[in-house]
Amino acid sequence: MRTTLTLNPDVAAKAKRGAAKLRKPFKDVINAALRAGLDQVLAPPAAKPYRTQPRPLGLREGFSYDDIGELLARAEGEDRK
Repeated sequence: MRTTLTLNPDVAAKAKRGAAKLRKPFKDVINAALRAGLDQVLAPPAAKPYRTQPRPLGLREGFSYDDIGELLARAEGEDRK
């Protein structure tokens, strides 16, 4: 596709230097730079890891933490079955 692009002088100079250094046509350097730039700009942002803040809950008095049956009965009621 043929199109007209207006480049800032510093961008054009940098692309020309890159083309000379890589020994590639100016057009190829511009296309590669646009691809890389668009991939970076259009990529979804990296998700921040979800974190929870720990809170000290302590032990409740009057509960026996060694008897799971008793704990379930208190939490869900005696007729939980």
